Order: sequence, then C-alpha cells, then structure tokens
Amino acid sequence: MCHPLHRRALSRRRDAGVVTVELAMVLLILLSLILGTLEVARALYLFNTVQEVTRAAARMASITDFSDAAAMDALKRNALFGRTALPLAPEIGTAQLRIEYLAQSATGDPVALTQMPACPERNIVNCAQNPQGTSCIAFVRASICVPGGDCTALPYRPLTTLLPRFADMHVPIAATLVKAERLGYQPGTNNCL
Repeated sequence: MCHPLHRRALSRRRDAGVVTVELAMVLLILLSLILGTLEVARALYLFNTVQEVTRAAARMASITDFSDAAAMDALKRNALFGRTALPLAPEIGTAQLRIEYLAQSATGDPVALTQMPACPERNIVNCAQNPQGTSCIAFVRASICVPGGDCTALPYRPLTTLLPRFADMHVPIAATLVKAERLGYQPGTNNCL
C-alpha cells in the first residue's frame, strides 16, 4: 500500500500534466482564432484599399501628362500611398497598377485607342477634329491586374495557411473609369505639335 502523502504527490503530478495539455489545446485554438481574425482583417483591408488605389490613380491620370514617364511613375507611387507597393500587401505594386487611355464610341461607350496621341496637345487637336475618333482620349481607366496581357485578377496571397479557402481567392480588379480632363496640358508649354 502507498502512503497517503505519496498518493497525493502522484495525483498532483498527474493533474499538472493534464493542466499542461489542456492549456496547450486552449492556446492552440486561441492562436488559430487570432491568426484567422488577422487574416480576415488583412483581406478586408486589401479589398477596400485597392478600390481607393484605382480611384486615386484614375483621377490623377486624368490630369497628368501621359507622355511623361517620370510623371506616370510618380502618379503610380502616389496612388500607392507614396510607396512602390501597398503596406501589408507587397504583391500589389506599381507593376500591377494598370492605367489605360480609352476613346469614346459613337454610342458613348469606352473603346480601345487605335493610336495613342504623342502628347496632351495632340489629343486636344484629335478630339476637336473627331470627338468619337479612336485617337481621341476620352476616358482613363485604372485597375489592379497581373502585369502584361489581358487584365486578369491577381491571386490573393494569404499570410498563413490556417484558412485554406483564402488561397483560392483573387484580389478584385477594382477598375475605375473617369472622364479624361486636361491630361497634363498647360497652355504654352510642352508643345509637341
């Protein structure tokens, strides 16, 4: 027979082991919930932010000289909050921000340009000659796409693999279409005519 004090010591050791296992299980569940919540919050941040990025890029592109490469690079960085990639989303950078210049069809729909004007002044002349011509920039569209080729949605890259369905998601293209304004035209300067 065991001494009663010895039985209590064994019982306490067994209880301590059970408490450790229970604590590990609870911490595992709690950590999973915290990381899952952070991943959902990041996805919501990203999906809302790409809308703001394309809105700002389209608005700025409608007043920026499209023939000035440095101005276009600065425009993309400004749309991405002064960076070359989005905070918390390094997969979305200036290469994924697409700016397209579109003409207006006779029905008022945006259509692809057949020939890009050399400068904002040339665009004004083209639009004065034929407002529905395919060399008159009437609209500017900004979107988030895989670089090169057609505009296809970027795959979402989750931070963790705890939520496997997140790996199947795509970042919204978030296309924003605005009416072309002065496109960087300033009377008496940058005349390419």
